[in-house]
Amino acid sequence: MIEIEKILPVWKVERDAMISMSGDITFAWRVEHAETGTLSQQNFEAQHLAMVKAVRVLLPDTVLHKADWYTKGKVKADFVRAGDGVLSLASERFFNERPYLDHECFLFITLKPLARKLSSSAYANILRKSISPVEVKDEKRYKDFVSACGQFERIIADSGLMSMRRLLEPELCGTANTAGIIEKYLFLLRPNQQPVIRDIHLRDGLRVGDQHCELYTLSDAADLPAFCGSRINYDKYSTDRSKYSIGFASPLGQFLDCNHIYSQYLFIGDAHKTIKALEAKKLRLQSLSAYSRENAISRDACNDFLNEAIGQQRLPVKAHFNVLAWADNVSELAELRNKVGSAMASMDAVCKQETDGAAQIWFAGMPGNAADFPMNDTFDTFAEQAVCFFNMETSYRSSMSPFGIRLGDRTSGYPLHVDISDEPILRGWTTNRNKFIIGPSGSGKSFFTNHMVRSYYEQGAHVVLVDVGHSYKGLCDLMGGYYFTYSEKSPIRFNPFYIAEGDTLDTEKKESIKTLLMTLWKKDDESYTRSEYVAISNALTLYYEYLGLHPDVFPCFNSFYEFLMEEYLQVLEDGKVQERNFDVDNFLYVLNPYYKGGEFDYLLNATSNLDLLNERFIVFELDEIKEHAILLPIVTIIIMEVFISKMRKLKGVRKMILLEEVWKAISREGTAEYIKYLFKTVRKFFGEAVVVTQEIEDIISSPIVKQAIINNSDCKILLDQSKYQNKFDDVQALMGLTGKEKAQILSMNKANDPTKKYKEVFISLGGQQSKVYRTEVSLEEYLCYSTEEKEKMKVQEYAAKYGDIRKGIAVLAAELRNGAKIF
Repeated sequence: MIEIEKILPVWKVERDAMISMSGDITFAWRVEHAETGTLSQQNFEAQHLAMVKAVRVLLPDTVLHKADWYTKGKVKADFVRAGDGVLSLASERFFNERPYLDHECFLFITLKPLARKLSSSAYANILRKSISPVEVKDEKRYKDFVSACGQFERIIADSGLMSMRRLLEPELCGTANTAGIIEKYLFLLRPNQQPVIRDIHLRDGLRVGDQHCELYTLSDAADLPAFCGSRINYDKYSTDRSKYSIGFASPLGQFLDCNHIYSQYLFIGDAHKTIKALEAKKLRLQSLSAYSRENAISRDACNDFLNEAIGQQRLPVKAHFNVLAWADNVSELAELRNKVGSAMASMDAVCKQETDGAAQIWFAGMPGNAADFPMNDTFDTFAEQAVCFFNMETSYRSSMSPFGIRLGDRTSGYPLHVDISDEPILRGWTTNRNKFIIGPSGSGKSFFTNHMVRSYYEQGAHVVLVDVGHSYKGLCDLMGGYYFTYSEKSPIRFNPFYIAEGDTLDTEKKESIKTLLMTLWKKDDESYTRSEYVAISNALTLYYEYLGLHPDVFPCFNSFYEFLMEEYLQVLEDGKVQERNFDVDNFLYVLNPYYKGGEFDYLLNATSNLDLLNERFIVFELDEIKEHAILLPIVTIIIMEVFISKMRKLKGVRKMILLEEVWKAISREGTAEYIKYLFKTVRKFFGEAVVVTQEIEDIISSPIVKQAIINNSDCKILLDQSKYQNKFDDVQALMGLTGKEKAQILSMNKANDPTKKYKEVFISLGGQQSKVYRTEVSLEEYLCYSTEEKEKMKVQEYAAKYGDIRKGIAVLAAELRNGAKIF
């Protein structure tokens, strides 16, 4: 047994650089890539071009080593953060122990000392009996190297598609409680794993502790694909009319579901010397071509390579790519081999399992030791082609913002914290928080909107929902909110005259009541005079003065009507208001149906659910009255007053108004201007307006949607649009969707995990950022959000049986998990 510190090639870390025993200097960076599926074809080309430009600024005798580390992990539930919310706790339990693939990317640039002996399979540092450090004396060469690395980093940063952060000494060496990067590589540690020392066995295969490792390489030009590029089509998500792009090397990255490290090496030498050596090789092959057809073919290939290098100013490099994969159990190695072989086959490459040279390649893959890579395992190519094999994508990342909703990573279902309201504004992607949601029946629209609304409510937002179809009844009951709906037994009731504690009779409150009274009195085609408006305004002022003198009188329409008949008529008789200016008899006669005993006496005389300003969850369910000529306009005015009051009076409090399909009915009742005003103004009051619709045709047919909603909704949310894929071009043009966004939308639900129940959702933020997520929820959330009638009835039955909807859902979910046949 050999102690590893005696053969460790890294001598010391100084000035945040690793210095090897042979005098190699290595700088290291952590790289952040774009998330998979979020790059367009143009983005891939721009990213590829930026990397090629960056490679060209590096000095001769430089090694570029890019290592993408993928390690399997499991989600750890955070029950403290979930608090005591029933659905939040259920969500934590649901995702607890969910497996996923963690990704870290590191980039190392190594400068070899002049006249350093190259390694090969027959000669390497690991075989030396003694290693003596080489002192770096050429200060100018070091400064040139630092300058080249700075240029490399700047070119990458300027692309806007990748970011690099230099690793400092603690991250390279590690501390008492955290593993350094060399330690993580040698002992195959997961991110944030406590340092663990493991034995390393090289005899009879590579083994690190209890991890059995296998190495697969792309080290021969004959094994490489005939064509390569910056991107490829991902067939699972592509359709006949759209192509879903992923990186060319992504099959060896995020889409290879196992513990592995994908290493990419570029060896940059002296281009002039390389071309000179190839010219000599071509001449040798020329002289031997008469004796062998293989020599003639090799000569032609060498000649083509030289022509391209000189004619197109290509940078010749040597390259090598490999996948180091590992598993806990020997029995898993066959499956590991199949996965890696299949991934390489999807790139049209031939997988080679490395056995004899595995130990040396693994040793050279140690951070800071890339210069000791066996050069006989590399091949000649150009930087443009070699960079195609670089992994350029990563898994989805959670938002840094404290506010957001929980959605799932598309590939693994890993739960993500996603902010689609605040962070996009801070990053400059959007200018408002408004949202526009399109999803046909059965697409998961109700699940997503329920989930979003609940998340916003639990984080302190005031929510006003206008619905048809009772989609939010379960959620409203669970949150203990106000639920306004109409039925023959329990008609809808309001009380616009009531002033809640902490509220005041301000101008807006008075204006909304006056507008309501005018709507009750006059038809749509009837106009009112200025004197009539003033008379009603005076009547309201006197009524509230009367209430102040008579605290035993309950404010409602009944007491207002009685005040008009008893007190205000006296004002008229005293001659303060001329009858020609205000026909009070006509006013009282028209409004009589809303007074007690009248046909609509229930509407404006509610005695419960009165504090609408301070109530944080309010649902107006208008299914039964959406075509009612009298009730709908009145309810619409009340809804407008409620939200505008919240919008202007609740300073620093988040507000949301969500209009389901009922927005079409509301806009027909002359409130189109209100919707326009709402979408243009709500952002100034820390609010957001959300419109939900089912059919694509609604977008095209409604001028409200075209002019007000789409133009002022920077966040566009679409659910499954597969039924429209053959006529999606019109929608794409109307909504201003890019080709990338079209491909993302049409890829939804094409390759869902059959073992999980979920739907996918597309979210675009100002056309700047767009992704597809899973809307995957726990069983408790499903029961709360479900719009299936038999499931809603069963939830109500259990809620009545156990006295509370929380307990009802919990018991029902437990019985379903235990296999009970309830539905």
